Amino acid sequence: MKKINIITLALLVYLLIMSYVGWPGRNNSLNYTEYFIVIGVSVAIIFLLRFLRIRLLKMRNRQREDKQL
Repeated sequence: MKKINIITLALLVYLLIMSYVGWPGRNNSLNYTEYFIVIGVSVAIIFLLRFLRIRLLKMRNRQREDKQL
């Protein structure tokens, strides 16, 4: 398994655990729409970071290939 996949999986598991801990049913400080919006934004940020990391690695590999030629 690639390092990018492990990091993404770890972040998603962390998000699931934090979502369980912060469930609005336990304390009424958050309503459900805000709760699910925050989770959705967090998932979007995790996948944006994954995309940017993959892009960075591809650019790094291209630069290494250019230096070898």
